[in-house]
Amino acid sequence: MTTTPTIGLELPAAAIAGVGSRPFGVYVHVPFCATRCGYCDFNTYTAGELGTSASPASWLEGLRRELDLAAETLGSAPAVDTVFVGGGTPSLLGATGLADVLDAVRGAFGLAADAEVTTESNPESTSQTFFAGIRDVGYTRLSLGMQSAAQHVLAVLDRTHTPGRAVAAVGEAKAAGFEHVNLDLIYGTPGERPQDLDASLDAVLSAGVDHVSAYALIVEDGTALARKVRRGELPMPDDDVFAQRYERIDAVLSAAGLEWYEVSNWAANDAARCRHNLGYWDGGDWWGAGPGAHSHVGGVRWWNVKHPARYADSLATGTLPVGGVEQLTDEESHMERVMLTTRLRSGLPLDVLDADERRAAEVVVADGLLTQVDDTFVLTDRGRLLADGVIRSILS
Repeated sequence: MTTTPTIGLELPAAAIAGVGSRPFGVYVHVPFCATRCGYCDFNTYTAGELGTSASPASWLEGLRRELDLAAETLGSAPAVDTVFVGGGTPSLLGATGLADVLDAVRGAFGLAADAEVTTESNPESTSQTFFAGIRDVGYTRLSLGMQSAAQHVLAVLDRTHTPGRAVAAVGEAKAAGFEHVNLDLIYGTPGERPQDLDASLDAVLSAGVDHVSAYALIVEDGTALARKVRRGELPMPDDDVFAQRYERIDAVLSAAGLEWYEVSNWAANDAARCRHNLGYWDGGDWWGAGPGAHSHVGGVRWWNVKHPARYADSLATGTLPVGGVEQLTDEESHMERVMLTTRLRSGLPLDVLDADERRAAEVVVADGLLTQVDDTFVLTDRGRLLADGVIRSILS
């Protein structure tokens, strides 16, 4: 038995019946950016790229319709545990626009009393007034894109903010009442020196945030960065440099009291961890609203059409803007669980693995990349550097 297909999506009754027994979040994708960063391959658009085909107003109207249809599709869906507004650059909507986004989520589903509500922000499009405005309407957590404190590194990434702006923004956010603030770092950018990374880490620590995400630079096909690498204008990032940078980041953050809880994420305490992302990693349910957003409910995964104009046009007809759907097989669900939980400090439960996989994991333990902690396998410090290889070894 499935839901009626009149709104463009069929979900098995068993998948819907389980909603509420797992964490349930809403991700909202804001596809707008003032400029395009050279390394970014996210589904984003500048005003010049969109022209008159779409606007924040048409996107917001589509978002409201999608969330209402989402609630209708899921039936007696629970109040939302977590909301994450990402992009793109959500802060371009201003405090009023982000209030409208949260009102749309609240109106369609309702929010749990202790809901975590996060928005990403570009430091250059924020202010004391902005932070106060979104705090007043219910946002509880911020993620600011710092990337680096070195101007020449920001220039390679085509980031437009000034090096000190991210730290200043953290101070403004704290003054507005935000207890939980994340800073994003990117490491391994061509031209980044060890002292540049140290300057970035010094800035992070001086800001006093309770969460840090740090990601190795990936050269994505089709980006301006990839074209520069292909033409020989920039070198391809080096894996050995990535490893050195990661070890430095982990050492400095750990010494400052921020402990890793996922390979690329550090937090000062349990309350500082991103519950929304933990929902992804722990196999929860989430509805991804907005152009190109991905969703998962009860082993069914789907994604929206990418262009904001197509997105809005579909919803104007009362049809969910679904671009594709897949039902995960038991094998695929198992592989995803191993892939995601291995990356967590809480570890990979032994009882998730079959006999062959457990034997493979024991070989990895002997190689010093995993350690057994009670009834889980946990990545060692060296294992975190080779996490993808560890996962392949277990699943091979």
